[in-house]
Amino acid sequence: MHAWLSRRLAWAASDLTAETFARALLSIDRFRDDHDGSALPWLLGIARNVLADTVRRDQIETRARERLGLPLDLAAEDGFIEVEERLSPRLALERQLDALPLGEREALQLRVIDELPYQALAARLDIQPAAARLRVSRALRRLAHTVSKEEV
Repeated sequence: MHAWLSRRLAWAASDLTAETFARALLSIDRFRDDHDGSALPWLLGIARNVLADTVRRDQIETRARERLGLPLDLAAEDGFIEVEERLSPRLALERQLDALPLGEREALQLRVIDELPYQALAARLDIQPAAARLRVSRALRRLAHTVSKEEV
């Protein structure tokens, strides 16, 4: 079975062989002995279906990678860092946080990350609680506006 699949799709032959036998075990009740005790024709039929499913899925995934600008050769690592930098929500958020005015960024960090109440946040920044609320609100509004722009 492995040799048959290797001749057709060498890079996936081991996985396809395993999948073929898994499907065979799951459908053993449908096996009909039409070849004097040999299950090979039945197994080859299952392997052919597994192979066709894999090729179909690979074609769909390749088209999706092309549309997303992802590398087509998944074995190569070149290009993944650039794609992650372009598509990663974490990295996009870090860039947007860095772009905030310092006062807003500090207020947002103290409120959201450090979870300080507004009274403590205001004391830490030496501003009024109303000003602290305003800074956090502005920072969140800027982030929501710029992140949604990047996603579009």
